[in-house]
Amino acid sequence: MLDGILRRHIDPPLNYVGRWLAACGVSANTVTLAGLLLGLSAAAMIAVGMPQWALLPLVTSRLADGLDGAVARATHRTDFGGYLDITCDFLFYGAVPMGFILLNPATNSLAGAFLLLAFYVNGASFLGFAILAERRKLDTNPRGLKNLYYSGGLLEGSETIGFFIVICALPSLFTPISMGFAVLCFLTAALRTLRAYDTVGKSVR
Repeated sequence: MLDGILRRHIDPPLNYVGRWLAACGVSANTVTLAGLLLGLSAAAMIAVGMPQWALLPLVTSRLADGLDGAVARATHRTDFGGYLDITCDFLFYGAVPMGFILLNPATNSLAGAFLLLAFYVNGASFLGFAILAERRKLDTNPRGLKNLYYSGGLLEGSETIGFFIVICALPSLFTPISMGFAVLCFLTAALRTLRAYDTVGKSVR
């Protein structure tokens, strides 16, 4: 919901740093993998009982996730780069809840499993819509140039990062906050499915 708005403010500084990294010979895929490593480090820190300390690598990993696209725009975008980026994103999004499950299985397992299920369904609706959009030649330039269609929704990347920051800062509230966020993920997937029907479903009936 907020991605399109925030991109107008964060893209200029990201593009500046991206051009500098590209000039230094750093590839977009290297930045993507560095961001994944930072994100997995954050998940590991959560799992061993340091969720507040995990905030630094977690936020830095998301900055890297924005920078890889900026580097690609400063050099050249590739289909594999887009594939690698979304794959690493999904791994990161699953690793953080898993870290909380490992942190306290007795308390966090149910909410963590429900959250991962919601992520799974929401991710499927996201990628499925991207396939439909590719066939219809749709684009999402307001959310930045992407290798695949980024469908908007109630919850997007910005809201998910904010959610991760909150549960790291307040780990004792993981269960109620995660259950609420999971419900919103299901709602996002449902609304995206309705949009997919409005976009292509009626044409085949």
